[in-house]
Amino acid sequence: MSPVHTIPLSLRFGDEDSYGHVNNVRYFQFLEDARVHLMSRPAAQNSFMDSLDPDHFTLVGRQEIEYRAPLNFSTRPAAVDLWTTAVGASSFELGYAVRDRVEVEGSTTAAVAAVTMVLVSRSTGRPVRLSEGQRGILHSWDGPAVPFRRPRTR
Repeated sequence: MSPVHTIPLSLRFGDEDSYGHVNNVRYFQFLEDARVHLMSRPAAQNSFMDSLDPDHFTLVGRQEIEYRAPLNFSTRPAAVDLWTTAVGASSFELGYAVRDRVEVEGSTTAAVAAVTMVLVSRSTGRPVRLSEGQRGILHSWDGPAVPFRRPRTR
């Protein structure tokens, strides 16, 4: 199974702004929708979301996006490709590519992004360690580094 998961994305006419392309702030919603969809999918009889007990949830710790080409409204679904780029003690990073169509051949990448998620305790508000089961699910999605044009600084 490929570590890159493609989530179809239905664009809405209202996603476009006065410049005639999908507004930049909508991309973060696209990333969230794809993330929730993937994390809710079964992986080895368990989804990542099902691995969370009521005291734990994930928060966005960091987001970085690079826009590459305008994305325009179409009735044909666009796509968000999604994979894991790193797994830490209490956090993990997801890589994304937003494309203008589901089919890879002939598609244009409109944006690439990286999002760091942190597992947090509701009762303490503090980060908590990922379990081995959660780490296994995340590692099953391992893929390449996000191909940003400008090198990332750490």
